[in-house]
Amino acid sequence: MSGTASRTLADLKDLAVATAVPVTDAPKYEVKRDAQGRSYATGRRKESVARVWIKPGKGEIMINGKRVGQYFARPVLRMLITQPFLVADRYNQFDVYCTVNGGGLSGQAGAVRHGISRALTYYEPGLRGILKVAGFLTRDSRTVERKKYGRAKARRSFQFSKR
Repeated sequence: MSGTASRTLADLKDLAVATAVPVTDAPKYEVKRDAQGRSYATGRRKESVARVWIKPGKGEIMINGKRVGQYFARPVLRMLITQPFLVADRYNQFDVYCTVNGGGLSGQAGAVRHGISRALTYYEPGLRGILKVAGFLTRDSRTVERKKYGRAKARRSFQFSKR
């Protein structure tokens, strides 16, 4: 055996420690704000796309120029939009201005929630962990399945007739 092949385990451990790459901390996220002190993010859900701006304020939420109660009449949709603020313990501390288009009301509410969550992480990067654990930063990729040729809908067949 040659000299390099007969190394002991202690020698290999010392060699591994000497050549080890130092472990760095998790990536640092920086604050992203524009000249007016707002943070911007895009949220998506189904076919809906929401462009969201947040800034410190009294908790007013404007969607397409209307108040949140006027745009989303159902309480479930309004609750969906305020979830990121409640989880982050920032309720009524930020004003939200949002434009949303495409899809239906449920998809639009999900897109606004996704946009608010992302904008909050840009405004306060420390909230990222809380919102990520709650699942608000993940884009829900479920969309409507396309209709196939020779089918009544995406999977539904035409009614079978024996005669």
